Amino acid sequence: MNTYLEKTAAEIGKCRKDVIDRLVVFSQTDMLLFWGHEKGLIERQEKVWGPILKWVNEEVNVKFVKTQSLDVPENKASGEKLRDYLNSFSDKELAAFYVAALNMKSVLLAIALVKKKINADEAFQAAYLDELWQAESWGVEEEAEKRRGELKKELHEVADFLK
Repeated sequence: MNTYLEKTAAEIGKCRKDVIDRLVVFSQTDMLLFWGHEKGLIERQEKVWGPILKWVNEEVNVKFVKTQSLDVPENKASGEKLRDYLNSFSDKELAAFYVAALNMKSVLLAIALVKKKINADEAFQAAYLDELWQAESWGVEEEAEKRRGELKKELHEVADFLK
């Protein structure tokens, strides 16, 4: 994975603007913004996602808001400030950020991981909060558990790459 991240960092230097533009668009559908309907799930999201969302809003000086719909003007308006923030990353940080964001389906979680607000285990727990809650509620699916194990390992490799 480190070789992959090193190659990604080298490639990002050639296409930073395009990568950042894609990440800004991706942020509009960040999973940390879309909350569930079940009481138990919402309580867990409040506990785990709430502090991360609050921290990212302060860190990046944006106003991403949670929703259960698709069109939230505040989230679209936060794109330019996010773009400026991502431009401050080194190629190495941006490579780790890009890989983490794709693995977790969350630009906001990737910010917290890259800036060391959360560690790889906390990032994994937050990224797969819905799946883990469902597994607790309805039972573990072996294939999904295996996939999550691989993704958790990759998040640790991203965190190690940043050291």
